[in-house]
Amino acid sequence: MSLPHQMRVVEISAPGGPEVLRPAVRQVPVPAQGEILIKVHYAGVNRPDALQRAGAYKAPPGASDLPGLECAGRIAALGPGVSGWAVGDAVCALLPGGGYAEYVTCPAANALPVPAGLDMRSAACLPETCFTVWSNVVQRGGLKAGERFLVHGGSSGIGTTAIQIAHALGARVFATAGSAEKCAACVGLGATAINYRDQDFVEILRAEGGANLVLDMVGGSYISRNIKAMADDGRMVFIAFLESPKAEINFAQVMLRRLTITGSTLRPQSDAAKAQIARELHEKVWPMVTSGKLRVIHDSEYPLEEAAAAHARMESSAHIGKIALRVS
Repeated sequence: MSLPHQMRVVEISAPGGPEVLRPAVRQVPVPAQGEILIKVHYAGVNRPDALQRAGAYKAPPGASDLPGLECAGRIAALGPGVSGWAVGDAVCALLPGGGYAEYVTCPAANALPVPAGLDMRSAACLPETCFTVWSNVVQRGGLKAGERFLVHGGSSGIGTTAIQIAHALGARVFATAGSAEKCAACVGLGATAINYRDQDFVEILRAEGGANLVLDMVGGSYISRNIKAMADDGRMVFIAFLESPKAEINFAQVMLRRLTITGSTLRPQSDAAKAQIARELHEKVWPMVTSGKLRVIHDSEYPLEEAAAAHARMESSAHIGKIALRVS
């Protein structure tokens, strides 16, 4: 595949709001040992991109300073030591950064084949949410069939993915959302929806016996309420703090009811850890995609140069599902 020397990108001109995202031109990167170079067709837009843009989520050492943690496209070049892939293969990948560009490099082991029958836009919206949900809900949270699972932000990209994976695993799913339209979307995916504006998720879950597992991305005032909503021996996993990372809680309840509180962030984890998640996704989750049990819920797409508008849409919290950037 003939490669250009330069590429279109969107970069962060300075920490700030969506307006600091600016189109620019950079050199096409060269894949290092164990890496592949992807010609990007679509890139997913995620909350960590906005945090990085605002100056609150630094790229890990060695990663591109460009935003973008997932993409789909075709392999344009192989770095030294890469096997199992060929130039031209259709892939989607979890990226350490750099997805808002025409070309991006990533560890070969953190890429997955585009599921059969899936278009590039949908494929680009799978990696970040699937890696996050699988590693936190299944690997860390230990969700089992028949358990009661509560996810906050049920209409978000993470939420819609978590609902579907948990439902496919045989769990009873409860999801909070902030409008009738968002609740309807959650119900359509297999969840019991709770409109947090006029319903109390604590009362609803306690009436059902409590949540065996809670996936929380809100934090703040939700932390103590989550504890009240949990069943004895329940688990709570944090993946973000849209409200606040701080709260005052009664740890006597944690002890008396044998509760487990944990959490993780995906980006700082090692390439080897992400590769293990990728292997499990290929074995367990990709069949859900090809069978139709897991589908991407699309909200909107924007051209790469309109990344600022995509960020504004995401931060409005009006979206349902995933937002994507059309690159090529």
